[in-house]
Amino acid sequence: MPNHPIGVIFDWDGVIIDSHNQHELSWQRLAKEYNKDLPNNFFKETFGMRNESIIPKFFNNWIDTNNNKEVKILADRKEEIYRQIITQNGITPLEGVKELLASLKSQNIRCSIGSSTPIKNIETVINIIGLSDYFDAITAAEDVSNGKPDPEVFLKASKKIGIAPENCIVFEDAHVGIQAAIAAGMKVVAVATTHGIDQLSKAHLAVESLEKIKVEGLYKLFKA
Repeated sequence: MPNHPIGVIFDWDGVIIDSHNQHELSWQRLAKEYNKDLPNNFFKETFGMRNESIIPKFFNNWIDTNNNKEVKILADRKEEIYRQIITQNGITPLEGVKELLASLKSQNIRCSIGSSTPIKNIETVINIIGLSDYFDAITAAEDVSNGKPDPEVFLKASKKIGIAPENCIVFEDAHVGIQAAIAAGMKVVAVATTHGIDQLSKAHLAVESLEKIKVEGLYKLFKA
């Protein structure tokens, strides 16, 4: 066990939940509202990106993408549709999530969410899945100016829980998130939700699911 407190920061989608299908459906419904077609390879090319980056790149034939107000209206509507889908159909946490969070809480390890997901989305889902008591803080899209792979979201998340970056562990599923955590000087555990485990070699540890994680194993990441 390290001789300092550790903190654990969780990315949201792909780590705590997997709502990839719900996001796809929300974009499809948005396209239908605008009577437009989504670009080819849209979902593959936009995975892990923020709406503020997606819309100017892919939707210049929908709206004036130089108009920040129009971009925000489109982004907000997409997320509103997403929350409607989640509220109507429900969602469950990924395997092993609740058990790991309970183990961390029992050892008084401070936990935070660090995600580019809008706060309304996180709050909607976290109430549905009943995990709000396990997190000491949330850092969401509204808290940061720079998306991953910039480390801002994780640095702010560590500050909120009062744990130095070098003493934090990040759980991530996306390559940009792994890059961001490493840039923040943190340990990274990659979860093979959206990429094969063989594609996650840049992380300090890669697992198929959070079911594989024991708290004692996290402490070992801080050994030289």
